[in-house]
Amino acid sequence: MTVHPHVRGQSDETASAPGAHKGPLGSSYLRGLTGQLVTEWNADGEEGQGGYGPRTHRPFSHKAYHHPAAGYGAALSVSQVLAKEREPIEGARSIFTMNQTDGGFDCPGCAWPDDPDVSMDICENGIKHVTWEMTPKRTTREFFAKHSVTELESWTDHDLEKVGRLTEPMSYDAESDHYIPITWEDAFAMVGDTLRGLDSPHEATFYTSGRLSNEATFLYQLWAREFGTNNLPDCSNMCHEASGRALTASLGTGKGTADLNDWLQADLLFVMGVNAGSNAPRMLTALAEAERKGTKIVHINPIIEGATNGTIVPHEIDQMMMAKVTRTSSLNLQVRPGGDMALMRGIGKRLVELSENDPEAIDHAFLEEYTHDFEAYRTLVDQTSWEDIEEQSGVSKGQIMQLANLYRESNKTLISWCLGVSQHEHGVDTVREIVNLLMLRGNLGKNGVGPSPVRGHSNVQGNRTCGIDHRPSKDFIEKINNVFGLNAPTEHGLDTVSSIEAMHEGSVKVFVSLGGNFVRAVPDPEYTERAMRKLDLNVQVSTKLNRSHIVHGKKSLILPCLGRSEKDVQASGEQCVSAEDAMSMVHASFGMKKPASPHLLSEMAILGGMARATLPDSTTPFEKYVDNYDEIRDVMAEVLPGFENFNERVRQPAGFRIYQAARELDFSKTPTGRANFSTAELPQVDPGEGKLVLQTMRSHDQWNTTIYSNNDRYRGIKNIRTLVFMNPDDMRARGIQEGDFVSITSTSKLGIMRRLNKYRAFAKDIPQGSAAGYMPEMNVLIGIEDYSTQSEQPLMKSQHVTIELEK
Repeated sequence: MTVHPHVRGQSDETASAPGAHKGPLGSSYLRGLTGQLVTEWNADGEEGQGGYGPRTHRPFSHKAYHHPAAGYGAALSVSQVLAKEREPIEGARSIFTMNQTDGGFDCPGCAWPDDPDVSMDICENGIKHVTWEMTPKRTTREFFAKHSVTELESWTDHDLEKVGRLTEPMSYDAESDHYIPITWEDAFAMVGDTLRGLDSPHEATFYTSGRLSNEATFLYQLWAREFGTNNLPDCSNMCHEASGRALTASLGTGKGTADLNDWLQADLLFVMGVNAGSNAPRMLTALAEAERKGTKIVHINPIIEGATNGTIVPHEIDQMMMAKVTRTSSLNLQVRPGGDMALMRGIGKRLVELSENDPEAIDHAFLEEYTHDFEAYRTLVDQTSWEDIEEQSGVSKGQIMQLANLYRESNKTLISWCLGVSQHEHGVDTVREIVNLLMLRGNLGKNGVGPSPVRGHSNVQGNRTCGIDHRPSKDFIEKINNVFGLNAPTEHGLDTVSSIEAMHEGSVKVFVSLGGNFVRAVPDPEYTERAMRKLDLNVQVSTKLNRSHIVHGKKSLILPCLGRSEKDVQASGEQCVSAEDAMSMVHASFGMKKPASPHLLSEMAILGGMARATLPDSTTPFEKYVDNYDEIRDVMAEVLPGFENFNERVRQPAGFRIYQAARELDFSKTPTGRANFSTAELPQVDPGEGKLVLQTMRSHDQWNTTIYSNNDRYRGIKNIRTLVFMNPDDMRARGIQEGDFVSITSTSKLGIMRRLNKYRAFAKDIPQGSAAGYMPEMNVLIGIEDYSTQSEQPLMKSQHVTIELEK
């Protein structure tokens, strides 16, 4: 195959194409001698390295990180962020009002549960996130008048967000190629008129990120379903969809059954596929407390991350004063990407073997009373060879035996996992295998045990609980119809990937996004951009400017909303909203700060305005729900199981926990009425000769698609994002040395080849046959067709690539 040299920017074939991307990763579409489509992106260039972060000419560096997680490194980082954003007073104040049980606001970052016993339940990344929101910088009408959308296309994502908070609603003017001010009334009318003009409600799709409150979530899905569609994709389609489907099949619930107290009561914790120090930093407190009481902690991940060895918890002042490090790991096991299922199967196989002479190795009484299909599972593990288990897991039989012995000796085991487990073709089967292992020893339905997925964005679990689901249950739709007198559809709607495909095909003409930066979060961003430019209307409800605003449709609206930290005052007075954490706790959030602009509206007010403009004759009292959020909480209590007396319970200190039937060993929601064993065959995760399995991940100075800097402290990286981590042996086999330029090529399920050029390779303690790099830059290597057939999740942790030295 011959590929022509690429010059930064577009080739002649695409230079004049409408909406051709001109950002820091220039692309071109080329055809080799075989006619095979090849898409190429160049990284570093005359503007210096940075990817989608800030452009910089500063020298990059890579050094091993040997310090404990958090501690003085986190404290220094926080002080620098507060100074940089010029928020030393409000930022410091947020430290004492975030995640509190007596009237504070909920951190808009991760979904780790609040600890009522911790006075400063905060973390470095949470403070970065809220300070980024509290910035005094503003994106005004004068800014949009000065900069055309075509010009803004060339800006980095970091620079777009850095301009500051959006201040008033804006509408794209195609004639001038600028966003211009629009009144709220006219913006709502544009949404309503366009939606009512569609041939079918299914020509619209309604997306949400995980930042939306429970109340706004419920109103959002109510609007969409009264309009007539279940096209309700969300960010969960890209992260824990596999977990929800697996847990529902096994236990009858889409959530984990464990809570924070269980983490502190367990004898053994498995932490799988997560970089805790960056993605859920407040977990470090729980791990430190667990270690002090003698809990065994096992980290299972291809990369040994910075938080797996030790931490100094910043709010423990005495520990900080003495620089006392608390261990956060008893054992680190490096599985190959996608090898977690084989590892779980190996532990199960060993327990079944032990049970022949040790009757307490497995809990026969629990299995007989509560589970289904154990004998089929036993047969399966007997037939699975140790050779296959070792090959597919990348872990030796001896290490698996060691872990199996730890599990056998534990009376209370809790297993947690994150995207390293779920973002694979076989993600559903892997999570079900985790549940298989828990059932073997009766680790359900008591304190200190259970499955515990580590959710990402702050209310992504609450979004699903409160109705954002493109595959709603018949019970939920029936309840909605009865309470509101509707005739909501029951057929499944579009998820994230199918929404993009429908936009590209022209069968979806309106896209509404509540939060997030959609075009950067998804796979195949160029395909997605082309799809979004075909829209009749693109509506973005946001706090800051981002790439998804620049990728406009025929008409586009930017509708600025209040941040989580800001006071929300409606007709009845100051309002609170609620969020659900990763462990089913629902708690109130009260904004503390004056809004960034007098022209901002709350998410509820924006949704209510769009809903009324779309459904002018509806009897649903949208205005009443906006005037007083207690009113919508009252109807939510009628619809949502576990939300009884919602208004009263959410105002209790620490809120309330939603009832979990599976935690009480009630499995009546499964087809068998029991907890179900899974009997899936082990997948083939070896990519084949010469190929590597690429995992995309976030850096430490990043939250979802928001990039604060080009540094990644725990991985020892400074001033660069356009990189790939490789095993040293894989580098040597390819003649690659530390810091060399390499090309990374993927081949999609449709045979389309995508290539990243001029990335720098760095050696990392990572399993041979694997590689890792940062999203969203590396999302360009993942085709729209590269998703799991089990969950429809994009394969962001299992892309097969080749990496070659650039000469």
